Amino acid sequence: CLKSSFSAVCVSAGFSKQMVEILNKHGISFSTFDIFSDEEVRQGLKTYSNWPTYPQLYVAGELIGGLDIVKELEASGELDTICPKAQKLEDRLKSLINKAPVMLFMKGNKQMAKCGFSKQIIEIMNNTGIDYETFDILEDEEVRQGLKTFSNWPTYPQLYVKGELVGGLDIVKELKESGELLPVLQGEN
Repeated sequence: CLKSSFSAVCVSAGFSKQMVEILNKHGISFSTFDIFSDEEVRQGLKTYSNWPTYPQLYVAGELIGGLDIVKELEASGELDTICPKAQKLEDRLKSLINKAPVMLFMKGNKQMAKCGFSKQIIEIMNNTGIDYETFDILEDEEVRQGLKTFSNWPTYPQLYVKGELVGGLDIVKELKESGELLPVLQGEN
């Protein structure tokens, strides 16, 4: 099964369905691995974990147990303290927007833009000398759609400074032409 900072469930039959329902009910962030897709993993994990049945729940790479254990943890209230919660989209977007003082959401990244608008904005940004981070919205559909609603800005790229939306390519071009871009990127405006 997956070893990571979040929970993982190795999926098999109806017991796994119950496990997934419990985890979803508690808003727990998890991923799954279909043990029927890889016989070597299916057999090897039983030996590795010293747990003969599936599903198996892991948190931060450590085996928690199977469905019965998860049900006991749920009944005692411990499940919510052991397993990481799924981050709400709005909280995730706020976190991404504030990942760096200057954050650009675009198609592609600094090294390789995947559309003409993104290419133009990174050329402008690179000429400012201001350090910035990028997020490739093509890699995460939830962020791509969610940020449009969150920012009330329907297109990409989107540029943020200190967590505040500056705008898209047209706004950045206007700021550059007026000489205001550098002060904005430095957080002075």
